[in-house]
Amino acid sequence: MATAAPSRLHPVVRDRLFFFVMALIIAATAVSGFAFQLAMGRSTFHSPWWVHVHGLTFMGWLGIYVTQNWLVWRGDVIDHQRLGRIAAVYVGWVVLVGASVNTLSALNHRLPPFTTPNIFLTMDWIIVAVFAGLTWAAVKLRGNSDWHRRLMLCGAVQVMVPGIGRLLPLPLLGDWLLWVIWAALLPFTAAALIYDLRTRGRIHPAYYWGFGAILLGVALTRPIAFSPPLLALTHYLTA
Repeated sequence: MATAAPSRLHPVVRDRLFFFVMALIIAATAVSGFAFQLAMGRSTFHSPWWVHVHGLTFMGWLGIYVTQNWLVWRGDVIDHQRLGRIAAVYVGWVVLVGASVNTLSALNHRLPPFTTPNIFLTMDWIIVAVFAGLTWAAVKLRGNSDWHRRLMLCGAVQVMVPGIGRLLPLPLLGDWLLWVIWAALLPFTAAALIYDLRTRGRIHPAYYWGFGAILLGVALTRPIAFSPPLLALTHYLTA
């Protein structure tokens, strides 16, 4: 994975190119996970309508993220800002769909068999919450491009978890499932950190907050999943 643009590029152009390339890699990885599941016969277009809404919603966000980075790379800041206002509202739709589809999966007994329902539900809800928090924080800090684009990148890394998880042998991972998925994200986080070190000489603090939030979410998943309220909620949904 590339971690730095050619040194002959102007720093502004180099940064824009890096984040655009990262957006393309993240989107391609997420899409390949779902395509792999389809090719292996583990998923089907005959799923309930709300599953398709979920897929289209998250693919739509990846499309927006790639488009936003492409517009910046071209120097089209005006259209980037216009689409950004739509994207900020779209994040709310992503949260609504992400949380409701997980709930519907539990109610309709469509949860995967390789982990317990409480862990799966908690993991998905935390993924959505961390993604939304990082993305809205990036929107709030849109006046500071260094913070904005790095927090957006962290949010994109988080939202690709469902896609990258489909490329892993999850049924074989057992209790290590959460940490293996997190480890699969490390190449993307490493690329961002190395790029900063090579071009800035230090890691931008936005990454400490962004990637720190992702790590904290992984660490809290099991404690929350096995808390009495979550166990009761899971039992209610799956009864």
